[in-house]
Amino acid sequence: MAERLGHKQTAVVLTLLSLAREVSNPELQGLVGFTLDGKDRVRLNDLQLVDSHKDGRRYVHKLTDTGKRWCIAEFGTGTPPLPPARSVLAPALYIFLGGVGRFLERKGLKLDDVFAPEVGVSPEEIEDRVRTAYRELAVRPRATVRLADLRPRLGGAATEDVDAVLKRLSRDRQVSLVPDSDRKALTDADHAAAVRIGGEDQHLIAIETS
Repeated sequence: MAERLGHKQTAVVLTLLSLAREVSNPELQGLVGFTLDGKDRVRLNDLQLVDSHKDGRRYVHKLTDTGKRWCIAEFGTGTPPLPPARSVLAPALYIFLGGVGRFLERKGLKLDDVFAPEVGVSPEEIEDRVRTAYRELAVRPRATVRLADLRPRLGGAATEDVDAVLKRLSRDRQVSLVPDSDRKALTDADHAAAVRIGGEDQHLIAIETS
């Protein structure tokens, strides 16, 4: 049986499995609402389930081959790790994972046959996703939208690729990226989703025509 992990650690491992690529802490924050830091990161690194390294000021994580083997073993447990307050979704998720594991075994497939990184996401496609997400979130034309709300709607595009597109659009004056003046109101998600331009974090985006 796989060594059982806490719910947060399990969530990170399954997220890294699904994305099948390196994922930065800001992207994790946008996707699942938290980052991999402190004791949770140390434990996953010590168990050699996840490789982590610093990229500038932020950690980047990737699932190891040992981590993939852990996932297969975990799929067969049938029951989620027990949290202080049991989630109603967790048992259903583990029933689903058990079915995935049995399918892979019957078909002689590996996890890499199912979970592969999104490829070929061009800057143009990322820009389209940014504009679509903005239209869905903006209460009116040219309204500011929090990057923390926009990033989770951009699919599997890597954080650094999204940052590059946002910076280009800002330079071309197609979008406005601005900091939130109410610094006390900023959440961890806001800090993680920010784009750094000119030595200052930008937390909000506005588009004239999207």
